[in-house]
Parts: sequence; C-alpha cells; structure tokens
Amino acid sequence: MRFTVPQFIDYKAKIIGPLTIRQAVYIGGAIATCAVLKFMLPSYLFIMSCIVLGALSLALAFLKINGRDLPTILGNFLTFYISPKIYIWKKAESQIMVFKKEEKKKEVAEDSSLRVASKSRLKNLQTQIETKTK
Repeated sequence: MRFTVPQFIDYKAKIIGPLTIRQAVYIGGAIATCAVLKFMLPSYLFIMSCIVLGALSLALAFLKINGRDLPTILGNFLTFYISPKIYIWKKAESQIMVFKKEEKKKEVAEDSSLRVASKSRLKNLQTQIETKTK
C-alpha cells in the first residue's frame, strides 16, 4: 500500500480572514499610523504619507521574491551589511631578489658543461607546428 507524502508543508495559519497574523500586523500598523497622522498633518501630506505607508505595508505583507517574503530579504540584507566581512585570501609578501647581470654571465661562462642555444627549441617547435613541417 502506498501513501502520499505531503510536498508543501510550509503552511502558515490564517488567523484574520485570509491573512496570517504577520500580514495583519503590517496592514493594521499602517492603518493605525495613518489614523494618527490624520490629526497631525495637513490633508495633502496626510494623503501622500498614507499612500507610501499603504504601499510599504502591502509590500511587506504580500511581496515575495524567489519564494521569500520581503521582511526575510530585508533582514538578511541588514545582517549581511552590518556583520563583519571575513577575507580569507591574503597575499604573502615575498622578498625581492636582485641579480646582477655581470655575475650571472660569469657563472655561465665559467661552467663549460652549459651551452647557450641561439634559438629556443620551443620557438623551433612552434614554427614547425604553425607551418606543419617536420
């Protein structure tokens, strides 16, 4: 006998009508703030502020980006922005080595087992490969 396994178990209970408690708090807070602003601001500022607060509360309550709600995204952004950054790679400082050309030439000239080729063998191979001759 086979049983179906539930796939979408991330379910939030609807408390107030079709709204979850978090959505109701966002919208109710905007309504309460607009009610207070009604007595404090002139009518044109009151209307503009209520439009902004309404849009913000609706975005906080209902907007989802890539399956995540807006308060979660804003919380993750603030956590990233405030937390210290860890830089793992650090370039190690190396000592600068200085060679004198005269000493190098003398060492090469003194050792008879070393030969200096006029052309690099890699250059010859590269020329052969490019011209396809052997």
